[in-house]
Amino acid sequence: MRVELAYGTDGLVVDLPDGATVVRPRHAAAVADVDDCLRAALRTPVAGPPLRELVQRGDRIAVSICDLTRPQPREAMVRALLAELAGVVTDADVTLLVATGTHRGNTPDELRRMLGDLVDRLEVVNHDARDAASLTWCGEHGAGVPVWLNRRWVEADVRITTGFVEPHFFAGFSGGPKLVAPGLAGLDTVLVLHDATRIGDPRATWGVCEGNPVHDDVRAIAAATGVTFALDVVLDAGQQITAAFGGELLAMHSAAREHVRRSAMVAVPEPFDVVVTTNSGFPLDQNLYQAVKGMSAAATVVRPGGLIVMAAECRDGFPEHGDFRAEVTAADTPAALLANIAARERTVPDQWQVQVLARVLETARGGLYTTGLPPADIEAAHLVPVADVGAFVAEAVAEYTARLGRPATVCVLPEGPQTIPYLREDG
Repeated sequence: MRVELAYGTDGLVVDLPDGATVVRPRHAAAVADVDDCLRAALRTPVAGPPLRELVQRGDRIAVSICDLTRPQPREAMVRALLAELAGVVTDADVTLLVATGTHRGNTPDELRRMLGDLVDRLEVVNHDARDAASLTWCGEHGAGVPVWLNRRWVEADVRITTGFVEPHFFAGFSGGPKLVAPGLAGLDTVLVLHDATRIGDPRATWGVCEGNPVHDDVRAIAAATGVTFALDVVLDAGQQITAAFGGELLAMHSAAREHVRRSAMVAVPEPFDVVVTTNSGFPLDQNLYQAVKGMSAAATVVRPGGLIVMAAECRDGFPEHGDFRAEVTAADTPAALLANIAARERTVPDQWQVQVLARVLETARGGLYTTGLPPADIEAAHLVPVADVGAFVAEAVAEYTARLGRPATVCVLPEGPQTIPYLREDG
């Protein structure tokens, strides 16, 4: 059977065994009029007053937006905000804060691709978690999290989060309060939110927010430090808007993630010997760090001792910025990586992604098809280089069939973490 995988910007067509189980999200149709959809979310919120009632002339407005690793329709969302507030605020009143978390700042060219000519009208600031002068102390919140947030955000009169909601591999769902922390948080805050104990908790996983130690603290920080209004969207496989939600942050996010849960969480009857996955194409598959998400999605339904085959372009490499490369290549085996992390007294940047990857590779073998990394780098990251997805899977199927004495089973997640399969309780 021929399946198109989300890969880079052009996709990747692969030949896989007939009878493979293909699991896709049940996307709603894209909205016919994006502006109408967004304006409706601003005017008829899930909870709380409409946006316009919350803003007064002369207010300083900070808007949190996703960085380039996320396919948020930023320009459309910001234009909708500006249109709704026309006559009340001016462009000079508005600052866009790119919620980078610990990622690198986006370049001027990237910002223009993200925002169009809005970069000429509005002040756009890349958050820098490592710039102490740009942060302000907000106290301890949640389970003892020291909270430093972007000063421009905290000092604004009106604080608006914008994002999109999808399942997240250790925070439950993206969007909503994550646009405050870790998005606009200082490094010390992020390191605590992503420490080995929180990331290692079995409740820190796909689709779980309440009771998830990561998301519990993320919500607590946003609630304690204050968000005036929140706007999130839901996207289809073509990154088009299918729904929009606005209003009071926590109520809005709860409604949005339940909407996504119905489309993205798909039950399967039993685990599979081989799972083929992606990281949803560009921009999510632009580096190996991000591609861990797609492997984590596959790990939910792979049989212990099975095989995960990831297709991720990785045009940005490991990436070279940050500490992921050094951390993931710091030991000879996934077990040794986990032991190193467990032995640390203090979290180091990017160890959380290594912790998740190592945990996946303790369960199953991992192969990687990519045009962005040489084989030696793939092997250094404890993965097997894959030259041809179809041929690699066919060989694995033959191996498992011979070893197990039954036909090997194959699952395909063409859109990677946009679909989260889970084992049906009666499976």
